[in-house]
This record gives sequence, structure tokens and C-alpha cells, in this order.
Amino acid sequence: MAIRRIVTDADGFLRKKSKHVDKIDARTLKLIDDMRDTLAKHNGVGLAAVQVGILKRIFIVNTGDETIELINPEILSAEGEQEDLEGCLSIPGKWGITHRPMKVTVRAEDRNGEVKTYSGEGLVARAFCHENDHLDGKLYIDIATSMLTQEEVDALD
Repeated sequence: MAIRRIVTDADGFLRKKSKHVDKIDARTLKLIDDMRDTLAKHNGVGLAAVQVGILKRIFIVNTGDETIELINPEILSAEGEQEDLEGCLSIPGKWGITHRPMKVTVRAEDRNGEVKTYSGEGLVARAFCHENDHLDGKLYIDIATSMLTQEEVDALD
């Protein structure tokens, strides 16, 4: 396993749409394992394959209790609303206020190719939406109602 370089928004790569994963093979599993290491190293909540330079429909989310691996995810339902601060490992030093659903249910394949359904609330729901947006070339800054400076973020603590 290895730490992969995080792609930043500077070159436009993050705006590309990710491709469906047709086969879960050793390369796919290595990518997911590397993404886990990379996410842990950067202390993040979620990471999409596009953020490490791979245009595959894969993302992972750390719920605090476990890291969920989602291959070819599809959001099945979204309920409620939350407004909160959002940031991104690919857009370092910037934060924005976004509106996201409070509860989200996602269906995806796991590393064994088994289709599973996951539900998350609060931060996990936000992460499901944020990472799924990455797969379609969308960034949180596209939907942020306002952007905050480092000083403004520090003042929230």
C-alpha cells in the first residue's frame, strides 16, 4: 500500500467524469487500499479515485467507526437538509458553506463485487454527496453559498 498524491483543482482534471468500474481486479483493490492510506495520512473524511488521478467511479468514506468502500455508487435517496462548513483535500486552504441532505442512502459494490446499501446522516451524508459529486466532475465550490477565509474558520472553533 502507498500514499498517493492528491490532485488539486489547478489543472482541471477534477472536472472530468469518472468511468464505471467493469471489473474489480487486483489493480482496483490496490487503488482502494492506497486510497485508504492516503485518506488516513491526510486525516480526511472522504476521498474519490479522481482525487488521486484515477477516473474510476470509486470513493471511500471514513464514518469514524469504519471506512466504507464504494464502487460504482448510486445515490438512492436523500432526505432533509443541513447547512455546514465543507472543505476538500483537493482544494487546500479553502472552505465554504454548503447545503446538503441530512440523510443519504447509497447503493454500491464493495471490494468483493457484492452490492450493498449504506445510509448516513450528518457528516457521513455530506461526505457521500461530496465524493459522489467528484465522480461527476463537480466540486463543493460550485454549490457553496459563501467561502470562508482561514481566520473565519478559526473563529468558528
